[in-house]
Amino acid sequence: MVTVRVPATTANIGPGFDTFGCALALYNTFTFEEIPAGLQFAGCEEAYCNEENLAVVAYRCVMDALGLPMTGLSITMETQIPICRGLGSSASLIAAGAAAANALHGSPYTKLQLLGICNEIEGHPDNLAPALLGGLVASFVEDGRPVAAQYAVHPSLRFTALFPDFELSTHMARSVLPKEIPFADAVFNVSRTAVLLKALEEGNEDLIRTSLHDRLHQPYRSRLIRSYDEVRQLALQSGAVAFCISGAGPTLLYLSTDEAVDLAVAAQLHQLEDNWTLLSLPIDHDGTQVTMA
Repeated sequence: MVTVRVPATTANIGPGFDTFGCALALYNTFTFEEIPAGLQFAGCEEAYCNEENLAVVAYRCVMDALGLPMTGLSITMETQIPICRGLGSSASLIAAGAAAANALHGSPYTKLQLLGICNEIEGHPDNLAPALLGGLVASFVEDGRPVAAQYAVHPSLRFTALFPDFELSTHMARSVLPKEIPFADAVFNVSRTAVLLKALEEGNEDLIRTSLHDRLHQPYRSRLIRSYDEVRQLALQSGAVAFCISGAGPTLLYLSTDEAVDLAVAAQLHQLEDNWTLLSLPIDHDGTQVTMA
């Protein structure tokens, strides 16, 4: 039996579309036990209690890589990460299943190797890389092999998530993106991506404010998120350094350096359409953690 704890993740972080991701201190915890046959679930919505559950899919991927037969599996879940909100709930399942299979069979693979084995499940590593590795990670895929680099974030920076009581599927969020973009928009994002990494490392508020802008996905996805403009205005007027969509949304994320910003935002959330929850989320630097029972 093995217990696996996986952090939430926020992807894109403004201009880093499908490239940047950061692990946040909100966790899903899973207990895996191999059984003679079948699948058993506890703490999981009935709709996901089947072989298509991403934890099962990832577990099977690692077993296949090891050349071992897939036995039955019992999975118990304690979840804090909301589903379909842009905080990496799918990546947490993949990371957990992969790490569990690895741990229960001698831990032959590193976290980076597990990323390579399971990356195709989601198709891009922006959430899965930080879920496994922790911290702020930039990643891409070269010849089918994920490549990842970890970056420092200045300790003065605070990440705060605002998520509503409605879902937004990644499929829907991708469907509104253009198939082609102007050359100027590509240059806009590349330049800001390069500056943003250094700005986050130094905690340079002016540079973060300038570089945390995007033309590839946020102008299109923001239209799918009710009250986007109102939430953005509220956060910035309350003193947030910068604001962006978390992953595919609908969770919205702002950076600040003072917890008073959270207090000011929280005091006005009742004025918005829908019910919004505010969570101040420190960066998780450990990624996926495994404990053998």
